[in-house]
Amino acid sequence: MAKNISKENILNVLVNIKHPAINRTLRELGIIKDVSIKDNKVLITMALPFPNIAIIDQLVNSIKEPIEKLGVEAEVRQTVMNQKERQAFLKMEEQSWIG
Repeated sequence: MAKNISKENILNVLVNIKHPAINRTLRELGIIKDVSIKDNKVLITMALPFPNIAIIDQLVNSIKEPIEKLGVEAEVRQTVMNQKERQAFLKMEEQSWIG
């Protein structure tokens, strides 16, 4: 397991991960809500616009894989966006939908 991983290292790895159907990054969309490190394990909170979305596994894997390539264990937790976050997400989805 890699030592001395910082939140900044993790954010740099996650910064360019795009949504598969929206031409925006997961960070721009507000899906990557929080990143923390505890006991050499990266904890990511992922905010979804709605519960039980069809591509959840794809999104989780797109977040975990680049972190685990650094030699760090990653755990992705899920929550649902609040109304303001969801409205911002839906506006970006409408503007940048690629299907």
